[in-house]
Amino acid sequence: MKLVSIRLITDNIQRLVGFYEQVTGVEATWATPDFAEIGTPAGTLAIGSTRTVALFGAGSARPAENHTAIIEFLVRDVDADYDRLRATVGDFVNEPATMPWGNRSLLFRDPDGNLINLFTPVTAQAIAKFAG
Repeated sequence: MKLVSIRLITDNIQRLVGFYEQVTGVEATWATPDFAEIGTPAGTLAIGSTRTVALFGAGSARPAENHTAIIEFLVRDVDADYDRLRATVGDFVNEPATMPWGNRSLLFRDPDGNLINLFTPVTAQAIAKFAG
């Protein structure tokens, strides 16, 4: 089994895709006006409009109701990304801080309230974990 993507469902696909394009610096690939993907070397962040939910089963997913998952992106310099995103991100949960497990992390919310963590490994153990 291979994890390929995480999909977010949203009422405003243009807004959410635009936000993730700014955060990641990756241009989305649009399959339809209701579905886009932000591709990274490790996996894909898929974003679908609420109009796609009926294809899976009415009511099977609801936008802007995530209270458990954190979408995490490994970045080269979390402090530089914090400076770059100050004008874009409206809801920072914290400023960059070094976590006990060795990553320097920045937590914020996307326009639908989903948590995003940008992190940079800073200890030898954390750097080794993500090397290669």
